[in-house]
Amino acid sequence: MQTEIKNEWIYEQSPNEVWEYLTQSELIALWLMPNNFEPILGHEFQFTAKPIPSLDLDGIFPCKVLEIVPHQKLVYSWKGGSGNGNISLDTIVEWTLEKLDKGTKLSLKQYGFKDANISIFHAMSGGWSQNVVKMRNILNEKTNGSTNV
Repeated sequence: MQTEIKNEWIYEQSPNEVWEYLTQSELIALWLMPNNFEPILGHEFQFTAKPIPSLDLDGIFPCKVLEIVPHQKLVYSWKGGSGNGNISLDTIVEWTLEKLDKGTKLSLKQYGFKDANISIFHAMSGGWSQNVVKMRNILNEKTNGSTNV
């Protein structure tokens, strides 16, 4: 089984602009899900979504900030399960930003999936792609002046 999600996207915005959408709770909520994220090393936070019974997930994803290099790298744990402390998903999410001549290359790596997580792995693979493209669309709208985000 594949145990790692890897993707790259190109943004026309600077790393600083993209970084804001990875580290500001209210901006993360626009493209991913509600959260109480703070860009502080060791900060424990949660992403919340509707329960997903088909994947045995209660919709609460406890996470912890593991590494921060401002405007370059963000790493956090991402866990999930059926509730009551039952954790069946225990992964690491790693974002890296690389400045390009005109914009930013954003890379995502999520690893630590186990065989029992095959359905979650496939759901998250597609989910990341959809959500990160949503973030890019929000940033493009902001850059082109067609939204107040």
